[in-house]
Amino acid sequence: MAVTRSAYIKGGAVLLAALLVMASAPLVAQTAPVNRDARLTAAFLEHVQQYMQVHEKARKMLPDMPTTATASHTDTHSRALGRAIAQTRSRARVGDIFTREIRGYFRQQIARALSGPGGAEVKASIMDENPQGVRFRVNERYPDTVPFASMPPQVLSMLPKLPLELEYRFIGERLILLDVHAHLIVDFIDNALPK
Repeated sequence: MAVTRSAYIKGGAVLLAALLVMASAPLVAQTAPVNRDARLTAAFLEHVQQYMQVHEKARKMLPDMPTTATASHTDTHSRALGRAIAQTRSRARVGDIFTREIRGYFRQQIARALSGPGGAEVKASIMDENPQGVRFRVNERYPDTVPFASMPPQVLSMLPKLPLELEYRFIGERLILLDVHAHLIVDFIDNALPK
């Protein structure tokens, strides 16, 4: 009987310990801090990866560029790629990639870049080159008559790194995500620059 009672006590102790571990596990998960910036960056890059799959699929539908491509060949290919991507994602809307929460994160990061040392000068350089009054929509070609404004490294360093096919650009107060091969506006953020 003593052996049975001892085994019973040990078994009860093991069961109690297991229950305590199981009961505290959700508390640990709930109280562990979640890095919001890392989560939003990962979500944004997942959207970018989904877009890149569309880009690749559209690129594979087109004939290869000639090895001795002229500027005319490059322009024709770029326009065809843009049309193929736009057709594949014909239901694309503002916010598909820059979701509401991601837009907030990007605005915060841009504000941080422009509030640091030399931030006023950086913003002035953005506004100096920045095309104003340009109308555009998601899934449209970047206007051929509008020059590209350079992106300051102080801003780029605060934003998630993009694949080579994509770039960030400012047009007015908007930050656009541009497919540089297709010259296509993938998505954009209104009021990206702080007042």
